[in-house]
Amino acid sequence: MSKVWPGNNYPLGASYDGAGTNFSVFSEVAERVELCLFDEQGNETRFDLPEVTSFCWHGYLPNVVPGQRYGFRVHGPWAPGDGSRCSPAKLLLDPYARAVQGQVDWNEAVFSYRFDDPGGKLNETDSAPFMPKSVVINPFFDWGNDRHPRTRWNETIIYEMHVKGFSKNLAEIPEELRGTYAGLGHPKAIEYFTRLGITAVELMPVHQFVHDSHLLERGLRNYWGYNSIGYLAPHNEYSSSGQSGQQVQEFKQLVKALHEAGIEVILDVVYNHTAEGNHLGPTLSFKGLDNAAYYRLMNDDRNFYMDYTGTGNTLNMRHPHVLQLVMDSLRYWVLDMHVDGFRFDLASTLARELHDVDRLSAFFDIIQQDPVISQVKLIAEPWDIGEGGYQVGRFPPLWAEWNGKYRDCVRDYWRGQDQTLGEFAYRLTGSPDLYEATGRRPYASVNFITAHDGFTMHDLVSYNDKHNEANGEENRDGESHNRSWNGGAEGPTDNPEVNALRNRQKRNFLATLFVSQGIPMLLGGDEIGRSQDGNNNGYCQDNEISWFDWQSADKDLLEFTTKLIRLRKQHPVFRGRRWFQGRRIHGAEVKDIGWFTPDGVEMVEEHWGEGFAKALGVFLNGEGIDSPDARGERILDDSFYVLFNAHYEPLSFTLPKEDWGKEWKVVLDTSKPLPEEEENLYKPGDEIPLESRSVKVLRRVA
Repeated sequence: MSKVWPGNNYPLGASYDGAGTNFSVFSEVAERVELCLFDEQGNETRFDLPEVTSFCWHGYLPNVVPGQRYGFRVHGPWAPGDGSRCSPAKLLLDPYARAVQGQVDWNEAVFSYRFDDPGGKLNETDSAPFMPKSVVINPFFDWGNDRHPRTRWNETIIYEMHVKGFSKNLAEIPEELRGTYAGLGHPKAIEYFTRLGITAVELMPVHQFVHDSHLLERGLRNYWGYNSIGYLAPHNEYSSSGQSGQQVQEFKQLVKALHEAGIEVILDVVYNHTAEGNHLGPTLSFKGLDNAAYYRLMNDDRNFYMDYTGTGNTLNMRHPHVLQLVMDSLRYWVLDMHVDGFRFDLASTLARELHDVDRLSAFFDIIQQDPVISQVKLIAEPWDIGEGGYQVGRFPPLWAEWNGKYRDCVRDYWRGQDQTLGEFAYRLTGSPDLYEATGRRPYASVNFITAHDGFTMHDLVSYNDKHNEANGEENRDGESHNRSWNGGAEGPTDNPEVNALRNRQKRNFLATLFVSQGIPMLLGGDEIGRSQDGNNNGYCQDNEISWFDWQSADKDLLEFTTKLIRLRKQHPVFRGRRWFQGRRIHGAEVKDIGWFTPDGVEMVEEHWGEGFAKALGVFLNGEGIDSPDARGERILDDSFYVLFNAHYEPLSFTLPKEDWGKEWKVVLDTSKPLPEEEENLYKPGDEIPLESRSVKVLRRVA
């Protein structure tokens, strides 16, 4: 191997230029950094990186080509009490690795202490034989005519899903591709998404992650992937073609295939913590490079970590090189991997500068001014476990948010909770109480009933209690209560009446979701009745509990969901760009929305607290709404009257006077398995029967 040239400090990571590879890694505390190259037999060759510029250690090696495995060793202070944890005995992954080969072998060597003496001397056993390796990649890829679909926010329909779980049992996909990026990009998978009608897939974490040792010891795995160790590397186990850089090409091919179908790719990203855990966690990368720079440490004892995430550590977003890592990662996934947006896990953690969540923190400032990241879809999970961490409605105008209040309110409404009608109205209209005053639009609200974290929709209406016994934590983990109504029986039942009620509840949830203003997010599999057997915390279940069971798919529910999505896409009145408000058309005052009692009387203030708080009629005016293509024009859409009955008994609704419409036709009824348009025409004053716990949607025809 030839001599190491000085090379460049930027870009960080391993950059192949066709003749060799430049390596650069940040460490302010290092006294010396070794680049370690590994051959196929695991033999190691070490080189000192010869230059350090702005705390970035760098060097260029001619003839180092894609597929080369490597890591770093950092010589520096071992002083945990002062926040420094350097040890050249520990091989470190490159924080900027574009690919990683292998997984951690949980030998004592990957820890900086002896298991029988956690507070004792440094464990100087070499960790290299037990560590995954960073990989030099080929950055070149033929994107052809690929382009971002750039679906408008208000047109967006998100499908939250797991790369592996979706296709692992899908018989229409070749077995060797199931559960991989290639499986997800297979024509049969894309045909399914297109037929369903979603506009974006939100992929659960695909950054390189680690399977926790305590899970592996119990025969489990970190299925969800919220345990990142490489923010620029697509997770290697989802590759069907290899782990020596092939995962990068395969992921790019997936994005290209989805884009060809007009489907956006949103990544669930975990920049709030890493897989290195707390002071008793392993030394895999950041901890050994520059522990005090990368992590928030306790002020009174820097041996310990601030933990706003419940995972042992919190990334130090106050440090410029940590901010740079996150921003370089985000830009890489947009510019090199062509993704269309990000959902930020526990996003409140990213905003913490000192202790309180700061709406104008450095992280938000840098996102706002970035010419690349500010132009893609940004979605916050607006909470963490720290004090003051629940921040729904408080993110800056550029951001959309997972609306946890929407989820809780809609669940409460359909289980018959009293006096939720006023809040239910807010949630149906995009949650103006949360977002309007901050200069945002209805599409700031990402509406959802279920997500990966919690019950599936089928289990939500089938179980009173969680059943997480398979997780090995004595059923103590996961949500402690269920905010739904399950028909009075626990779990699977042969009672046809109970099953009919449960299926109706699923249709109620779906109908509510897709007629609400804001962005609907559908949990992957809810449209086919996917169950996890009552497990509401399947994070460690990489098996039949979490994988889609295509053999048992509820085809009627799938057709119902497909037609419901089609209804939303065909009618802009369900996906407005602006808040509902009064306006004038041809000199007359016109209401965008009207609220009615079951008697057909327009509601006034005192009605909202009366005893019929489980029933509601909503008029949506399709005349002259904003053009969906934002040209400033007004377009004509049909007007709709949506009837909600969360009562346990049937009710009759009276149609309002003809000022609101002269003739109406039912286009959806959740008391029926499929949404078929009825032939009957209804006129003002007619009574329309509504089954207990059901929704009807009427379209105005005159």
